[in-house]
Amino acid sequence: MYAEERQQLILERARSQGRVDVTALAQEFDVTTETVRRDLTALERHGLVRRVHGGAIPVERLGFEPAVAAKDTVMTEEKERIAKAALAEVPPGGAILLDAGTTTARLANILPADRELTVVTHSLIIASTLSTRRNLTLMLVGGRLRGRTMAMVDSWALHALQETFVDVAFIATNGLSVERGLTTPDTAEAMVKRAAITAARRVVLLADHTKVGNDHFARFGELSQVDTFITDSGIDDGAAAEIEAAGPRVVQA
Repeated sequence: MYAEERQQLILERARSQGRVDVTALAQEFDVTTETVRRDLTALERHGLVRRVHGGAIPVERLGFEPAVAAKDTVMTEEKERIAKAALAEVPPGGAILLDAGTTTARLANILPADRELTVVTHSLIIASTLSTRRNLTLMLVGGRLRGRTMAMVDSWALHALQETFVDVAFIATNGLSVERGLTTPDTAEAMVKRAAITAARRVVLLADHTKVGNDHFARFGELSQVDTFITDSGIDDGAAAEIEAAGPRVVQA
């Protein structure tokens, strides 16, 4: 097993269990404890875990939020599949909204070139990606730039979205659960996401399975507000059924 594969599995264990132990991981993967410590150090440098005595805890459990560059290196294959599945939800014309997020950014990369669309976004990364696309009318929502996510937030962004109505909003989230709904660590981000949901006729949530069951500080929506939830095949069947019972159609990519 390559180090990158092992580190991905370690991160998934940390997120699902809340903590990982060096000795247990070494036994599970049949490697030395020093190898596991190097893996944890690599994950910590990417802002994904925080080292603690004898193991590590995912940053989500500590109230920290990884920077967008770190998020973009995690679950990459799953995010690509989710983005491709989301193409089926892109209308032949009209207006769509792309929320700030690494999976929505992948959808931006593969938007069809044969459709005349108006794209609304508060993500500087997505706006940069789409800036040269001649078939698209790009509407960049202004506001304070939050460097950790490269997203526009605060009152300017909220005012623009209150005056906007789109056919489909593609929303990203840091966490989702039947009990807490859709959550994110930052209250300013939560306000903009909430306004984005309100501005849409249909809401499509894009999130890999590691977000399921993770609750963060600020709630910005309920599962009943989501029409379609597109995730990857790693989601637990029971969790998928519970989410679908709460409202959205669940699509596994």
